[in-house]
Amino acid sequence: MIRVGILGSGMVGEVLANGFLKEGYEVMRGSREPSKLESWKSVAGSTAQTGTFEQAAEFGELIVLAVKGHAAEKVLESCGPIRLKGKTIIDATNPISGEPVNGILPYFTGPGESLMERLQKICPKANFVKAFSCVGYQHMVHPDFGGQRPTMFICGNSTLSKNNVREILLKWGWDAEDMGPVEAARAIEPLAMLWCIPGFAKNQWGHALKLLKSA
Repeated sequence: MIRVGILGSGMVGEVLANGFLKEGYEVMRGSREPSKLESWKSVAGSTAQTGTFEQAAEFGELIVLAVKGHAAEKVLESCGPIRLKGKTIIDATNPISGEPVNGILPYFTGPGESLMERLQKICPKANFVKAFSCVGYQHMVHPDFGGQRPTMFICGNSTLSKNNVREILLKWGWDAEDMGPVEAARAIEPLAMLWCIPGFAKNQWGHALKLLKSA
């Protein structure tokens, strides 16, 4: 089983780390302040480790980027492109720049760019795959929607990396829809805005997106 490095000390990183641990993966969670993760480590089991961002990036054969969007570029720069060369990086970030305005999250990216494209430029030899960015952390692993499988929209330049991420998603109860290369993140990242609208407007967070296809 491959080793997974999780970059991020928030709930997204915790939920995904726990999901991988339950599947038998070795996991290291990285943080700027590893001491923040000690309580998680104390209950996560013998295959769970903690460290710095750099240590988690070195440890993982598969990397999950689960930090706040405004910190993502600096975190990757601190890890170093050499450590991440050739690795699959699941990018769960969104470029959120502040509090919602009339229920709509503001982004610091424009319509002709995405955060993942910026990240790909920082680490051009890494294989980014956008995933887990258009749903809340409560539903990321084995989502329960009455037997219906929601759709996770993914994109990235490496077909092999996308196929590997697809296998994880299918195992965790998702349908995975490949939307193409890294530029498709320009369309996927704003889906988080759409997903959040019922939550901000009606305090309804128990939903996910699904792509329907004609026969």
